[in-house]
Amino acid sequence: MTLREDGRGADVAVFAGHADAVEVCVVAADGSETRTRLPDVEHGVWHGHVPALVAGSRYGLRVHGRWDPERGLRHNSAKLLLDPYARGIEGEVALAPEIFGHTVDGSLRGDLAVADPRDSAPHVPRGVVLGELAPELRVTPGERPRVAWADTVVYEAHVRGLTKRHPDVPEDLRGTYAALAHPAVVEHLHSLGVTTLELLPVHASTSEIALRRRGLVNHWGYNTLAFNAPHPGYATAAARAAGPEAVRDEFRRAVRDLHAAGIEVLLDVVYNHSCEEGPDGPHLSLRGLDDATYYLRDAGGRPFDVTGCGNSLDFTERRVVQFALDSLRYWVGEYGVDGFRFDLMTTLARGREGFSPDHPFLVALGTDPVLAGTKLVAEPWDVGPFGWRTGQFPAPLHEWNDRYRDGVRRFWLTDAREISLGHSAPAAAGRGLRELATRFAGSADTFDVQRGRLTSVNFVTAHDGFTLADLVAHDHKHNEANGEGNRDGSDSDTSWNHGVEGETADAAVLEGRRRSVRNLFATLVLSTGVPMLTAGDEFGRSQGGNNNAYCQDNEVSWVDWDLAPWQSDLLADVRDLLALRRRYPVLREAGVRRGSPVREQRQDLLWFTEDGRAMTVEDWHQADRRVLQVLLDGRDRGEHSVLVVLNGGPRQLDVTTPVVEGVTTFEPRWSSTSDRRRRAVRAGQALRVAPWSVRVLATP
Repeated sequence: MTLREDGRGADVAVFAGHADAVEVCVVAADGSETRTRLPDVEHGVWHGHVPALVAGSRYGLRVHGRWDPERGLRHNSAKLLLDPYARGIEGEVALAPEIFGHTVDGSLRGDLAVADPRDSAPHVPRGVVLGELAPELRVTPGERPRVAWADTVVYEAHVRGLTKRHPDVPEDLRGTYAALAHPAVVEHLHSLGVTTLELLPVHASTSEIALRRRGLVNHWGYNTLAFNAPHPGYATAAARAAGPEAVRDEFRRAVRDLHAAGIEVLLDVVYNHSCEEGPDGPHLSLRGLDDATYYLRDAGGRPFDVTGCGNSLDFTERRVVQFALDSLRYWVGEYGVDGFRFDLMTTLARGREGFSPDHPFLVALGTDPVLAGTKLVAEPWDVGPFGWRTGQFPAPLHEWNDRYRDGVRRFWLTDAREISLGHSAPAAAGRGLRELATRFAGSADTFDVQRGRLTSVNFVTAHDGFTLADLVAHDHKHNEANGEGNRDGSDSDTSWNHGVEGETADAAVLEGRRRSVRNLFATLVLSTGVPMLTAGDEFGRSQGGNNNAYCQDNEVSWVDWDLAPWQSDLLADVRDLLALRRRYPVLREAGVRRGSPVREQRQDLLWFTEDGRAMTVEDWHQADRRVLQVLLDGRDRGEHSVLVVLNGGPRQLDVTTPVVEGVTTFEPRWSSTSDRRRRAVRAGQALRVAPWSVRVLATP
C-alpha cells in the first residue's frame, strides 16, 4: 500500500492468486463499509487505487471466488479479512461462529464443504493505515549498537513478563513496551553485562480457540495474526486508547532508547505458521486470500503441518518467501531492530525436496542489503519429517544449540543424579567429559569450521521448558494449570530434583540445588559460543514446575523481582561470571585468531587431567572420569589465560594445576562453592576442589 502525497487515497496491491475479485473495504466508525473493487490483476496480484483509504483509515479485504476447500480454494466474500501487510490493527478476534469461513454450530464444529454466509466484520480486527513516523523517531544510520558476536550476551525475555511485577517501574508502565527501556530495567541489564535483548514475539497475535474455551490465553504470542503490526496488548493503556500509531510509536521509542543505552533488540519471529490453526480453524487473513498458496500441502494436495500448530506456511512458494522478507525488512527499517530469532526455522527452509541449506529464503537472508547486516539466529528444527537440522544452516545464520543444552544438563544433572544414587556414571555414547568438553569448546562436531565456533548460541534454558531453578528442583513437569491433564510440555527435561520434588526446607537439598545452578551458569558463561540467558534465571525464578507456561499470563510467568537473600547471592555470582567474560578476551574469542582466516584457527583450549597431565585419547574414553581442567590459552595473544577446573564427582579432590611454558601462577577468580579464598596457586601446585563444583583461575 502506498499513500498518495496529495492525501487522495492509496494505491493498493493484494496477492490472491486464485481469486475472481478482491475488494478493499474502508470501515466507518458505525461499521458501514466503502468498498472498492481492485480493477486489475497480474500474476495473481490485484491492484488499483482506493480513494477512501487514507492515514487513519480502518479497513479489511473481501475476496470473491470458488469455495472448494479440498483444493485449497476457500474464498468467502462474507468474511472481512485482515491485510497480511497491515501495520496497525484495531479490535480482537471474537469467539463466534461468524469468524469461520465454513458453517459451524454453537460448538464451533461444522462442515468444511459448506461456506458460511454470515458477515464476520463485527467479530474480527481491522487493519489501520498508519502515517509516517515523527522525525525524532525515525531510524538513523548510526543508531544501532552493532555488538560483535564475540561480545554478545543474549537475554531472552517476554515484554509483559519481564516488567509486570517490577517494583521500580511505574505501575502504569509495567508489562509494556515503554517499560523495556525504563532506567531500572536498563540498569539491571547493564549490571549483568547483557548486550542483546531478545524479545518473545511482539507481532500482533491472538489466542487459539481451545485455549479460549478453557479461559486461558496464549501468553507467549507464538500465534501470529498480523506479521507487520506490534501487539497492541503490550502497549500502555494510554497508547492503546490513542490508537495504533501510538502503539507503534511506543515500541519504536523503546527500541530507540535501548539503543541509546547500548543494548541491541532481537525479535523472536514466527513465520512458520499463522493463527488460523488447522483446516477447520478460523478464516481471518491468509486462508481467505489464497489458502492454496500460503499453506503447505503434501503431494496429494492435503494440508501438511510440520509445526505442530495446525498449519505451516509454504516456503516453496515465492510469494510466501517475498512476504516474510518484506516483513523482516519493515521491522528493521521502521523500528530499527537489530535482528531476529526464527522460530522453527526448518519450516522456512523446506523446498520441494525437503530441507535445503540453499533454499531461496536462506540465500536472500545472507545477501539482502537490509538483512545481511543484522543478527540472524535459527531455531534449527521443526516437527516434520527430518526436521532436526542443528548445524546445517548456512552463514550468516547462528543457531540455537540444543546439543549444548542437553549435554551440559546431562553432565551436571542427570548423570550426577545417577552417581549420587551410587550408580556408575552412564557410559553411553555422547555422555561424560567428552560430550561436555565438545560443547564447552563450541560444538565443532556440529558446526562447520568455516562458520566458526561463535555460530553456536549456547543455552541451558529458554522460555520453553523448566526455568533454571525448576530444572534443579523437579524431576517431573507440573503443568496441571494449563488444563491439558499434564500431557503438554516436554517429558525429557534432563532435570534433577536433588532428592525432593519441588519446594523443601531441607538445607542439604537446597545447597545442592544452588550449587548445581552455579555450575550450569559457569559452564554457560565460560563456554565458547554466544551465551543466552533466560530472564529471571539469574536470580532463580521459578514457575512452580510448569515447563510449558505458554498460557499462563499471571504470576507463574511474570518475573518476581522481590529477591530472597539466596537469590541476591546468585545474582551477584552471575554478574561476577559475566564480568569475567568481559574482562578476559580469551573467554569470548577462544579458537578465533583476530584478522586471520577461519581455517587458520589454532588450538587454544588445552585439556588436562586432575593430576595436571595433558588429556590422552584413553583419558577421554574413560566413562567414569568426572574431573577436567581446561586452559583457555591467551599466551600467543599477549593476553591473560584462564583455567577452568570442573569437578563433576561426589568427592573433594586435590587437583594439580597444569604446568605450561610462561605461566607460573594462577589467581582465583570465581568458585561455585562457598569457598572463595583468594590465595594464588603456583603452576603444578595442588588446588583443593570441592565436589560438584567449578573453579575459575587466571594468570596475573
